[in-house]
Amino acid sequence: MSIAAYKTTIRESETPRQIERRVLSRVTGQLATRASAFDRAESARERSALLSDGLRDDLVTNQKFWSELQFDLAQPGNALPAELRAGLISLAIFVDRQTSAVIGGNAGVGALVEINRSIVAGLGGQAPAPAEVA
Repeated sequence: MSIAAYKTTIRESETPRQIERRVLSRVTGQLATRASAFDRAESARERSALLSDGLRDDLVTNQKFWSELQFDLAQPGNALPAELRAGLISLAIFVDRQTSAVIGGNAGVGALVEINRSIVAGLGGQAPAPAEVA
């Protein structure tokens, strides 16, 4: 089966919620591979190297996902309850600000990963796991 046919089959067999979960899971996995190294890095040089090594692209992809979600949530026809939409829009705004801070060299990739994991769990119908205390 060609890749195009495979993508068409996925679009036709998955619900929008399943697609969102799959995409966010992939993005989260990519962020998570570098999150602890970035957040533990003690110098701007170390962080800059990690950003250049692909983390910046992963952050931008994550930010784009959240921007698209925010746009969808703000549409008048969105069927989610208003309180849930407002909470998710607030998270999207936080993700945007946090992403800008991280690209600027500040720690905080782990926070983005945890937010994404909670949303992935919710999209999968699971209650999010409690955050680990360090």
